[in-house]
Amino acid sequence: MNKITVLAGDYIGPEIMDAGLKVLKAATENTDFKYQLAVCPFGGEAIDKCGTPLPQTTIDECTTSDAVLLAAIGGPQWDNEKERPEAGLLKIRQVLNLFANIRPTEITTNMTKYSPLKNATNTDFVIVRELTSGIYFGRPREMTSSYALDTMRYQTQEIERVARVAFKMATNRRKKVTMVDKSNVLATSKLWRKVVTAVAKDYPEVELDFCYVDAMAMKIISQPEQFDVILTENLFGDILSDEAAEITGSLGSIPSMSIGESKLALYEPIHGSAPDIAGKNIANPFSMINSVKMMLINSFQQNEIAAKITQAVDAAIKNNVVTPDLNGKSTTSEVTEFIINEIRK
Repeated sequence: MNKITVLAGDYIGPEIMDAGLKVLKAATENTDFKYQLAVCPFGGEAIDKCGTPLPQTTIDECTTSDAVLLAAIGGPQWDNEKERPEAGLLKIRQVLNLFANIRPTEITTNMTKYSPLKNATNTDFVIVRELTSGIYFGRPREMTSSYALDTMRYQTQEIERVARVAFKMATNRRKKVTMVDKSNVLATSKLWRKVVTAVAKDYPEVELDFCYVDAMAMKIISQPEQFDVILTENLFGDILSDEAAEITGSLGSIPSMSIGESKLALYEPIHGSAPDIAGKNIANPFSMINSVKMMLINSFQQNEIAAKITQAVDAAIKNNVVTPDLNGKSTTSEVTEFIINEIRK
């Protein structure tokens, strides 16, 4: 029996997780794929229940699972807590050794009408972001009333392992890796270039080029179709992947996958918990549903089941059964029900 740990989280998190699980149930009906769910507290919910955003019981369930589904965490309710919900997200990545985050940006024919770009056609790239090192984890870190310090730190092996994820992915795509850095300024970027160049020698069929992060911020908008696999460090990847998601028309449609050296992977939407729309039944469920689809493909090799979800989501977009973030008038529940009905046809 395949085990999936469910971390619904906060604000719109439970709403979109409910949508994702309903679609998973519908898509796997009358198939050989069987699964069990372990629902655990995480983020703000866990702070309220357990006093910490990542309880040990949640860690234990995750480490004995085949995959982890996460919705969204955080929000103003926990701003004054000693340990904020986001600390749980950083910690779970480290505990599960999930060092690479993979975020696809693909604009289908039916999605082009929602993109703010005129040249959105043929956009299909993946950002591979290093996830457990860099400035978010560097020490020393300090802040006084007049002074602050953050440290960006990388080791060769941290860069090499995520680079291999990018190159292996490129071999199954269009065989091109673009590394994004700021090597004209940062020592860490110079190390990235050195290590990635060395790794590239093991993948002679893959083309490697380089781009400064400020130039990439422009090219993602002006020439998105030229990219295949984009490889970058933690901070740059965090910023660029949100920019990339916006060119699809909504952050609410993009899934992501975090992986390490084991088979365990964590799947989640790239957006936050959206406290302003929580409880209104208008959150876009596409990102969570697409995260479920990504899980079926990558953790369970259930491509046929995933294809049914793809077709159903595309039908919803084509028929304008979408939530207000995509200028639609449908509720979360209505979009979910439409997708389920399409799957069952």
